[in-house]
Amino acid sequence: MTPNEALDWLYASESIGIKLGLENTNRLLSACGHPERKTRFLHVAGTNGKGSTCAMLASILRRAGYRTGLYTSPHLKNFCERICVDGEMISREDLASGISRLRDAVHDWDHDPTFFEISTVLALDHFARSGCDLVVLETGMGGRLDSTNAVTPLVSTITPIDMDHMQWLGDTLPKIATEKAGIIKPRVPVVSAPQQPAAAEVLVNTAAERGSEIRFVSEPCLHPLALAGAHQKWNAALAVETLRASGLGISDATIREGLLRTEWPARFQRVGERFVVDGAHNAHSADALVQTWREVFADQRATIVFGALADKNYSEILSRLEPIAERFVFVPVENSRSESPATLAPLVQCSWQIHLSLEPALRAALDFPEPVLVTGSLFLAGEALWIFDRNPALRACDASALR
Repeated sequence: MTPNEALDWLYASESIGIKLGLENTNRLLSACGHPERKTRFLHVAGTNGKGSTCAMLASILRRAGYRTGLYTSPHLKNFCERICVDGEMISREDLASGISRLRDAVHDWDHDPTFFEISTVLALDHFARSGCDLVVLETGMGGRLDSTNAVTPLVSTITPIDMDHMQWLGDTLPKIATEKAGIIKPRVPVVSAPQQPAAAEVLVNTAAERGSEIRFVSEPCLHPLALAGAHQKWNAALAVETLRASGLGISDATIREGLLRTEWPARFQRVGERFVVDGAHNAHSADALVQTWREVFADQRATIVFGALADKNYSEILSRLEPIAERFVFVPVENSRSESPATLAPLVQCSWQIHLSLEPALRAALDFPEPVLVTGSLFLAGEALWIFDRNPALRACDASALR
């Protein structure tokens, strides 16, 4: 298979939808010779902050001299972003050969594996073949029945739990916490961010049932960080406590260097002088975004370019963002699950306009004096970064060059 053919085959599996459970994953891992048994893992679940915490862990491990794999989702611009070894994305050639092996393994199955099942096993196989010492593994949607839960880690790490993916994980906080707590393995240490009481109770009870020690982070990290926002200090504290629980013995100096050199796009990412791109896509992450905005811009309001998926609680997200908004510019997300801008616009009280695609919306936003915030979806954030990459004048916020 060529890389393009491999990606076409992989994306065709999206039509299967979401199927929770580990049967297909374990079957695929067996066909690949159980690559998950050839390395060690740090496993991260939760609702918000998973990606940032994983990026910090991977950065620190690399500075400590470990050959480090990092598996995250979704990607922003390129599928290969999901699977990295020592900061380098999987090559298109390795991607194609890995997918070819998986396609051959499932050709006679009576039911096809899902996109996420294939992606996860592809990653684990690549990490084993690349000789990774340690892998930082981010769950997809849940935990208990998530494909990544086929591994047994050194530490199970849980970021803040909140309401999201309710149609799959449950409509109450305890139900969602039960799914996230599913990554807790017998006698494997657990490290958690501070949680709401209902979620904390579930985690404590699950850890007790499995004979696992659980620690809750009690204060934010005091080291300087590369990532902006007070919430990132809590993510950093979670990463540091995870490393302490792992027994790897990483020095404070290495931790400090790793935190200072962490890169994680679309998390309050500044682009030029005028744009901020942030993938906030639920109420909890919108709160963190608003707090960070005020830390950076004080009382200055934003022109907010906003798009959201229809299965998200976008009305709640908009209500959290509106106090920092001078106006909204609504756009569709390039995704089949996108909500219509015409549905979003009546939900806000301030002025708004609608554009049919993102690039014209970004150009139009430069006509206003405020900083421009692009948010509402990681898919929208990725689209924005792709547009900035191929349009230097827009990235430079040079309105005259755009006309």
